[in-house]
Amino acid sequence: MAQKQVTPVIPQPLKTSDVKLAQNKAASMQPAQFVFGKENYRLFLIAIAVVVLGFTLMSGTTDIYEFRKIVLAPVTVLTGFGIGFFAIFKKSNK
Repeated sequence: MAQKQVTPVIPQPLKTSDVKLAQNKAASMQPAQFVFGKENYRLFLIAIAVVVLGFTLMSGTTDIYEFRKIVLAPVTVLTGFGIGFFAIFKKSNK
Protein backbone atom coordinates (compact mmCIF):
# COMPACT_ATOMS: atom_id res chain seq x y z
CA MET A 1 0.00 0.00 0.00
CA ALA A 2 1.35 3.34 -0.98
CA GLN A 3 1.16 6.13 1.52
CA LYS A 4 0.17 9.59 0.48
CA GLN A 5 2.81 12.30 0.74
CA VAL A 6 1.71 15.00 3.21
CA THR A 7 3.04 18.50 2.73
CA PRO A 8 3.63 20.48 5.92
CA VAL A 9 1.66 23.67 6.49
CA ILE A 10 3.99 26.61 6.84
CA PRO A 11 2.56 29.46 8.93
CA GLN A 12 2.42 32.76 7.09
CA PRO A 13 3.02 36.11 8.76
CA LEU A 14 -0.10 38.15 9.51
CA LYS A 15 -0.90 41.10 7.31
CA THR A 16 -1.38 44.46 9.00
CA SER A 17 -5.07 44.45 8.10
CA ASP A 18 -5.49 41.11 9.89
CA VAL A 19 -3.80 42.49 13.00
CA LYS A 20 -6.08 45.56 13.02
CA LEU A 21 -9.13 43.34 12.55
CA ALA A 22 -8.09 41.16 15.49
CA GLN A 23 -7.52 44.24 17.67
CA ASN A 24 -10.93 45.71 16.76
CA LYS A 25 -12.62 42.39 17.46
CA ALA A 26 -10.95 42.15 20.89
CA ALA A 27 -11.90 45.75 21.69
CA SER A 28 -15.52 45.25 20.69
CA MET A 29 -16.01 42.17 22.86
CA GLN A 30 -18.04 42.99 25.95
CA PRO A 31 -17.92 41.12 29.24
CA ALA A 32 -20.59 38.50 29.80
CA GLN A 33 -23.82 39.81 31.28
CA PHE A 34 -25.99 37.92 33.74
CA VAL A 35 -29.65 37.34 33.03
CA PHE A 36 -30.72 38.69 36.41
CA GLY A 37 -29.52 41.67 38.39
CA LYS A 38 -28.15 41.77 41.90
CA GLU A 39 -31.55 42.54 43.42
CA ASN A 40 -33.13 39.54 41.68
CA TYR A 41 -30.60 37.21 43.26
CA ARG A 42 -31.22 38.76 46.68
CA LEU A 43 -34.94 38.15 46.25
CA PHE A 44 -34.19 34.54 45.26
CA LEU A 45 -32.22 34.04 48.47
CA ILE A 46 -35.01 35.60 50.53
CA ALA A 47 -37.53 33.32 48.78
CA ILE A 48 -35.46 30.24 49.56
CA ALA A 49 -35.15 31.30 53.21
CA VAL A 50 -38.93 31.84 53.50
CA VAL A 51 -39.68 28.43 51.96
CA VAL A 52 -37.21 26.73 54.31
CA LEU A 53 -38.82 28.55 57.23
CA GLY A 54 -42.24 27.30 56.12
CA PHE A 55 -41.08 23.69 55.92
CA THR A 56 -39.40 24.06 59.31
CA LEU A 57 -42.70 25.29 60.76
CA MET A 58 -44.40 22.26 59.22
CA SER A 59 -42.08 19.76 60.90
CA GLY A 60 -42.26 18.51 64.45
CA THR A 61 -43.76 15.73 66.53
CA THR A 62 -46.58 17.67 68.17
CA ASP A 63 -50.27 17.58 67.22
CA ILE A 64 -50.74 17.34 63.45
CA TYR A 65 -53.84 19.57 63.52
CA GLU A 66 -52.08 22.48 65.15
CA PHE A 67 -52.64 25.97 63.64
CA ARG A 68 -48.94 26.34 62.95
CA LYS A 69 -48.85 23.18 60.80
CA ILE A 70 -52.08 23.42 58.84
CA VAL A 71 -52.34 27.19 58.29
CA LEU A 72 -49.19 29.15 59.07
CA ALA A 73 -46.61 26.84 57.45
CA PRO A 74 -48.41 26.39 54.09
CA VAL A 75 -49.07 30.14 53.83
CA THR A 76 -45.39 30.78 54.56
CA VAL A 77 -44.28 28.30 51.88
CA LEU A 78 -46.67 29.79 49.30
CA THR A 79 -45.42 33.28 50.19
CA GLY A 80 -41.85 32.09 49.56
CA PHE A 81 -42.87 30.72 46.16
CA GLY A 82 -44.59 34.02 45.38
CA ILE A 83 -41.43 35.95 46.23
CA GLY A 84 -39.50 33.58 43.95
CA PHE A 85 -41.85 34.20 41.03
CA PHE A 86 -41.63 37.93 41.64
CA ALA A 87 -37.82 37.67 41.60
CA ILE A 88 -37.96 35.96 38.22
CA PHE A 89 -40.30 38.47 36.59
CA LYS A 90 -38.84 41.65 38.11
CA LYS A 91 -36.99 43.65 35.48
CA SER A 92 -33.42 44.67 36.12
CA ASN A 93 -32.50 48.35 36.39
CA LYS A 94 -30.05 48.01 33.50
